[in-house]
Amino acid sequence: MSAVEQYARAHLVTDSSEGHRAVPVILHYDAEADPQAVRIGLPGSPHRVFSRQLLERGLRAPVTSGNVHVWPCGRVQTVVEFHEADGVTVVQFDASALIRFLRRTHAAATPITH
Repeated sequence: MSAVEQYARAHLVTDSSEGHRAVPVILHYDAEADPQAVRIGLPGSPHRVFSRQLLERGLRAPVTSGNVHVWPCGRVQTVVEFHEADGVTVVQFDASALIRFLRRTHAAATPITH
């Protein structure tokens, strides 16, 4: 198995009157296509692709690579922020969902030897 897809709920943070809005998110990893990248799919927008290592490091401390910023928010949340031409998208995750996803990506990327 080289592909991992995990559904999660996250909060889309906006500056509108809605504030935080819970949304379904698809976390995707494909070791055969690109073993270094993960994809996040938000409703109504294209998947965003960025480094798996960036996501891992962002669970512990603020990190930035290009237009993607990841940082821990308190003890149990992680924020992923995407800076794009049409604005900024801020998504807040339960860190446990991202940790579970990353563990699955490592299992998928590790070849099974007999």
